[in-house]
Amino acid sequence: MDADDSRGPEGERSAPDAGDSFEEWLRGRLPPRGLRSKGTAVLDVLLTQPRRASFASTGELATLAGVNIATVTRTAQALGFAGWPALQQELRARYLSALSAPDVAAEHHATDGVADASLRRDLDSVALLTRRLDGDAIRRVAEAVAGARHTVVVADGSYAATGIAFAHNARLAGYRITAITGGDAQLANVISDMTDEDALVAISFWRLYASTVLAAGEAHRRGAKVFALTDAASPALTEAADEVVLVPAEGVSFFPSLTAGTAVVQAVVAELAAIDPERTRRAIEAAEAEWDRFGLLHRRPRPRNGT
Repeated sequence: MDADDSRGPEGERSAPDAGDSFEEWLRGRLPPRGLRSKGTAVLDVLLTQPRRASFASTGELATLAGVNIATVTRTAQALGFAGWPALQQELRARYLSALSAPDVAAEHHATDGVADASLRRDLDSVALLTRRLDGDAIRRVAEAVAGARHTVVVADGSYAATGIAFAHNARLAGYRITAITGGDAQLANVISDMTDEDALVAISFWRLYASTVLAAGEAHRRGAKVFALTDAASPALTEAADEVVLVPAEGVSFFPSLTAGTAVVQAVVAELAAIDPERTRRAIEAAEAEWDRFGLLHRRPRPRNGT
């Protein structure tokens, strides 16, 4: 389980992120001229019944608002989304991010067939990711890592699994990248060395780790390129990041799913390896030689001639 670490650098509890309430997020996306009356009816449902809206179909939301389905779609587009499914994805992530772990568990109260439900949810999340993720965003992250003197990956709690896999494979591809796993002291020391020649990738979901958001802000202040991988960015994280990559992370229990997030970092490494294939070839051949010297792997590769 990932706890919400809201302590500041001196151990004091930090203030909530200004502008990060559910209502402030939605109202902050309103177009300059506002919405028409029927669009306002849809917005009112989102604000007053966030739980029902988070789990409602387009037709169900239209009924709640007393409008037709086309109005729901137009309202979502006016708020900056492709349609209701895209708006609902972030709406639901933000609704869940306002709940405690016991409350999230209560929302996912199924007791039968939970394992199958978990697998189906992950399959649905990856399918959703495939439809909506901007491939250019993946390439921009890869290009930033390739061009950086050093890339720092910040991922805490269970999210560290995604960050460690990212850094491990990117290093094998021939790039200097470090996942911070030694706590806030190590994180502070590494951030203190960052410059405008570096990059930082922040990976955090659900309620977000305060230290991750702080690290992103500090790296941005030092001129580094900052990328965030999350299901619902806070204003502070959005402000710090050059780019936010939104990833579905809802699970079926009290903890977020890491499947889609891990798929994204694997895609970034695949792009990274394609940027300079010769560099990556040399790097993985050198690593392979060291694996052999250390006797790391149970199975050894066959010679290339097949003998």
